[in-house]
Amino acid sequence: MRSADLLIGDCLSFALKQPGVCSPPAALGRHAKCPPAEPYRTMVLIAGCLGLRASEIVGLQWRDFDFQKSTLLVQRGVVHGRVDDVKTEYSRDSVPIAPELVKELMEYRSRCYPTEEGWLFANPATGKPCHQEEIQKKHIRRAAKAAAIKSQVGWKTFRHRFRSWLDQTDAPIGVQRELMRHASIQTTMNVYGRAMTDSKRQAHSNVVQMVLQAETADTAIEEKPELLVNVV
Repeated sequence: MRSADLLIGDCLSFALKQPGVCSPPAALGRHAKCPPAEPYRTMVLIAGCLGLRASEIVGLQWRDFDFQKSTLLVQRGVVHGRVDDVKTEYSRDSVPIAPELVKELMEYRSRCYPTEEGWLFANPATGKPCHQEEIQKKHIRRAAKAAAIKSQVGWKTFRHRFRSWLDQTDAPIGVQRELMRHASIQTTMNVYGRAMTDSKRQAHSNVVQMVLQAETADTAIEEKPELLVNVV
């Protein structure tokens, strides 16, 4: 079975082979050229690099990003098509976004389906956010199956993996709690103090490097299957 560290790379690679939601109407103009991998590839990148919940990912709008300051304000979620607040008061927070991820997002922005509200991941048929349940069923779990990953895989897998990767970067527990935006952040702040911005940026940047390297490694394995022996 493939190493769990290649899960995101597998999902990204599999997404490249799937029909996207950006292709139909000619009315889309330049957006009709949106690669078939999208929006799934960018969704998985955000899940792996930022550890956001599925509802928060589909609830993202471009106005949530401050690309000059390289930050993202997580402030809403979408569940079953209904726009609502985030899960807890502690979930509403700003998180850093590494330069590599900013580049990926800007490239995606140039070709994603545009809406008046500025949704990152809108269904062209409705102009509303995609349903994360369908994406999990039709794309993420199919990717896991294709990658011979036998354990149950879903949106939460990426969030759990994000926490695991933070651990591997030796990020202080206070930094981890803030990047995860857990409800227990209050206890973390009382005991450890609020983490320095530089520490949060470094921990996040390390995770982004892991995600992008996983995608590169998976592509290399597809081109040269003999390399698989090194990750079994």
